[in-house]
Amino acid sequence: MSDEISRDEKQSLAMRLFGRALHVYFGLTRSMTLGVRAACFDREGRVFLVRHSYIAGWHMPGGGVERHETVEEALKKELREEGNLVISGRPQLFHVYFNNHTSKRDHVVFYRVEVTQTAPRRPDREIVESGFFALDALPPGTTKATYRRLKELEGEEAPSNHW
Repeated sequence: MSDEISRDEKQSLAMRLFGRALHVYFGLTRSMTLGVRAACFDREGRVFLVRHSYIAGWHMPGGGVERHETVEEALKKELREEGNLVISGRPQLFHVYFNNHTSKRDHVVFYRVEVTQTAPRRPDREIVESGFFALDALPPGTTKATYRRLKELEGEEAPSNHW
């Protein structure tokens, strides 16, 4: 077994460290952080998930709300960037969560949306894999939070106040 770290492993580690550094920076420079995330369904009822280079597991797409940006503008931007997704109709606000796993002041606005994909999402330094999955065939490594949000959307569980 080689003691050398591959180029991909180095890049993945660098992206994880960068992500953590951003969370520390935002925690020190912002009084509160706000993000958006969405359960994105296609016409067949499949959900779109992404796997990032800087954090383990499969997640619903989303990201931070920037200054001078509405929550819906941020949602549209993140879905376009992370999946080449376009929202059909109006996004349905589902719940607002306190995400104390990220920081003591992070909140996530969670939507349910119907989407179409303009083109397959090519892997890059941020998103290494993505795709639509049947609800009964989610990929290995799907996060517990993703499973919880889907159960909440289906009415199997009451919405939690924590992500």
